Amino acid sequence: MDFFHQTGKLAIGSRLRILTDKVTADAAAIYAMFGIDLKPKWFPVFFLLSQDKPQTVTSIAREIGHTHPSVSKIIQEMAAKGLTETTRDTNDARRNVVQLTARGKKISHSLMQQCIDVTAAIEQITRQTRNDLWQAIEEWENLLEEKSLLQRVKDERKARERKNIRIVPYAPCYQPAFKTLTEAWITAHWNMEEADLHTVNSPQEYILDKGGHIFIALDGDDPVGVCALCKMHDSIHGYELAKLAVSAKTQGKGIGELLCQTVIAKASELGARKLFLESNTILEPAIRLYSKLGFRETGTNRHTYARGNIRMEMDINPDTQHLPLDHGTADA
Repeated sequence: MDFFHQTGKLAIGSRLRILTDKVTADAAAIYAMFGIDLKPKWFPVFFLLSQDKPQTVTSIAREIGHTHPSVSKIIQEMAAKGLTETTRDTNDARRNVVQLTARGKKISHSLMQQCIDVTAAIEQITRQTRNDLWQAIEEWENLLEEKSLLQRVKDERKARERKNIRIVPYAPCYQPAFKTLTEAWITAHWNMEEADLHTVNSPQEYILDKGGHIFIALDGDDPVGVCALCKMHDSIHGYELAKLAVSAKTQGKGIGELLCQTVIAKASELGARKLFLESNTILEPAIRLYSKLGFRETGTNRHTYARGNIRMEMDINPDTQHLPLDHGTADA
């Protein structure tokens, strides 16, 4: 087992598979010892049917946590051995139900004696261990039901990769990156509009000199995302979150969320009462991100850009310190 000492918990799947294979091999030998013609993989289905209640394939699959095709295959194999039969449901002729045959029921009675000895042996092992494996498995199942291992690995990867991300204020040296990233984001779906050209070519004049701010996301020293906070001329307390763009090669790291959080925090610092944005509903990940951050659709049909079909807004309390940046899962 030196291999597993080297890999640690990383190889938990492989180690559980070896344990499963060992127990399954012994189970087959135990069936043979008791003279029971049963395969270990049939046990969940056979045990459920031994309760002397006809079941549909769907109900069996749901009860034992198997897929419908795997249960169907097991039932076919058991039927070939004369252990099960399929008939019409007496209460609903549209459904087929499965039950044990007379031979299957006879084996079921023999199996009960075997189960007494197997249970006693397993309880003996449990008493000799410091950890309750059965309880631990149930705890793992519950936790993986809440969040899969795949999603947990995705979250850990994002958290690790985001450690290299810094959000910095705009400087003239970032103008080419601001233009490139913004143009790439817009032209992936639409054409650049006149207002876009003004801001990407002259962000100092059209955003910063008007009381706005621009933030740049850096991966190391490489600009990979941008977002602007634009001050609106018609309200001293109104600001717009605009020009959010993230490099395609770094999407999925939560950079869009970091940029939005930075803009929201800046708006709060400036005493803004409201923050709004315009977007398009085809950008589903972005809309989910905005909703997560607290933006709500306003229902207005008035849009600054031809591509805009949704306006969202959030209230900001300048007296409440904004939440620190976190490692959320959404990205724009």
